[in-house]
Amino acid sequence: MEQKLFELLDAAYEEMVEIRRHLHQYPELSFEEEETPAYIARYHETLGHEVKKNIGNRGVTARLEGGKPGPVIALRADFDALPIHEETGLPFQSKREGVMHACGHDGHTATLLVLAKALNTIQADINGTIVFIHQHAEEYAPGGAVDMIEDGCLHDVDAIFGTHLWATVPYGVMQYKEGPMMAAADRFEITINGKGGHGATPHLTKDAIVIGSQLVTTIQQLVSRRIDPQESAVVSVGSFDATNAFNVIADQATLIGTVRTFNDEVRDTIEEELERITKATCESANADADFQYIRGYPAVVNHEAEANFLASCASQVPGIVETEYMKPQMTGEDFSYYLQHVKGSYCFTGAQNPDWEETYPHHHPKFDIDERAMLLAAKTLGKAVLDYKN
Repeated sequence: MEQKLFELLDAAYEEMVEIRRHLHQYPELSFEEEETPAYIARYHETLGHEVKKNIGNRGVTARLEGGKPGPVIALRADFDALPIHEETGLPFQSKREGVMHACGHDGHTATLLVLAKALNTIQADINGTIVFIHQHAEEYAPGGAVDMIEDGCLHDVDAIFGTHLWATVPYGVMQYKEGPMMAAADRFEITINGKGGHGATPHLTKDAIVIGSQLVTTIQQLVSRRIDPQESAVVSVGSFDATNAFNVIADQATLIGTVRTFNDEVRDTIEEELERITKATCESANADADFQYIRGYPAVVNHEAEANFLASCASQVPGIVETEYMKPQMTGEDFSYYLQHVKGSYCFTGAQNPDWEETYPHHHPKFDIDERAMLLAAKTLGKAVLDYKN
């Protein structure tokens, strides 16, 4: 049956590419997806699957009942895009100004749709049930996973699997890891309230830029001096906004940044320390600040047995030359929420073309994937469905 599935997927590869390129031309931002979920629903309806729309607002689920009893396995793919102007010059470049599939979600969706079609063909021989979860809004917290879960997308599911096409990992390599794989991704915003004035009379002001600069420097010491060196954490200030005329001392400055952690205790400590440092730095300058800490996705923590199982499946897929045990990534993913409810695992499928002169990272205007990776991803997930507890 596995060989039959692989043959069906090979035969449908051109369709997979066609779907991916269609979706690439018509990207939709998180929480604004309309055409994409409609496209997905129609595809599954044509196959005769039990389809549910507007799950958690914009998500879609489809259900395929196998011909024999067995576990209920969910496969998840996201389908939102990013607010980035595409600069790839591809013939199927985005037709929507300022919106681009710069993270491979178009490929994820094409992979899952064609896999669903192939599995449908061998439905009578499948043990158990397959739930296809097509998720909106992965790119923008609070994300779509939480709402889809609350709306019942994991009802009676025994395990869930997913993969990310990863453009900085060579084609033919699958990366896996049990336990923490991707970090919790949080955001902080600090608005410093000083006292503005003329650039010639700084003694009469409370310079928000100077205070903000001191705060940025102090924040950089947080991880090195407050966190156990055996733990991993990142605190980065990504924006420092205090625009004024050249001869004006700023009365206000806003810092925005991100925090990445794997351990919940470390996450709590950094939040507390950021607030304490902000308050102390501002008080020393007789100013104050508004502090906000917005928790994003928790860490992606794979279940050990399922992570090793998925790696074993990948190692038996023709075309995958290496299953590589990976280091944890500081990027975030709301697949984490699914893993808090059911057993499962997430992995990376290498999508870096060996012939590229330069590889552009995810979220870059020139981002692209080696489309052949979609086929390897489909075979890995397909084999997982066929083999899990069977």
